Amino acid sequence: MTGELRLLGLAHGLLLGLLLACPWQAPGLLPWGIDALLLVGGFQLRLADRRFALRPGAREWVSHILMAPPRLIRWGAAAVVALIAGHGDLAVAVLLAALACELLAYPLTTRLLGRAPLAPALAILTLLVAALGLPGPSTLHLVLSFLTGVTAAMAWLRGPDGEPRALALALGGIVAAIVAPLLFPGAQAFAAPTLTVCAAWALAHLSVLRRRVMPWHLGAAPLRLRPAVLRSPPS
Repeated sequence: MTGELRLLGLAHGLLLGLLLACPWQAPGLLPWGIDALLLVGGFQLRLADRRFALRPGAREWVSHILMAPPRLIRWGAAAVVALIAGHGDLAVAVLLAALACELLAYPLTTRLLGRAPLAPALAILTLLVAALGLPGPSTLHLVLSFLTGVTAAMAWLRGPDGEPRALALALGGIVAAIVAPLLFPGAQAFAAPTLTVCAAWALAHLSVLRRRVMPWHLGAAPLRLRPAVLRSPPS
């Protein structure tokens, strides 16, 4: 996972730092922060593990864990933060969701959807975001957040990466996700995961943004060599 989209990695670390401060500064943001942490974690995991399918065998089933075991510390940190904030049920939900995601949900998703093209990936992503806006058990909600991040990474890998137009669409999605709850208060549950997905896309695009190709040309007029004109010295 070393070197994978530096801006997204920095944002993930900053998100974890903000989550650690939530119990003292903004306890109300703790559930959203944990959702975002799992979503971005799923996004980064899929970017690092780009296999279309897993090979048979028990070791391959957990190979995504073996390639970067320190990644699991984030789930433990999120559970500890929830426990400090007095949300014991949320801490248990985080641990159960982490186990379900790492040992079951991610390997199954890789096997079933590893070769999905862009259009089906976007359709599945839309369904996952819609499901996140519905009420349900905390553990299932967190598992869906993780899978939303995995599917968002699949869509990004199959789409145009590093193009200004794609970056503009991601930024437009961020603005729409911010404005929608102001106009329609009931859309807040759907706007939060949409905002996180579009922010992850925007950071990913910024990490690989390419300049527009320009035709090669000389910066100055070409130098023309002419024979010197011999003049006789004045008498």
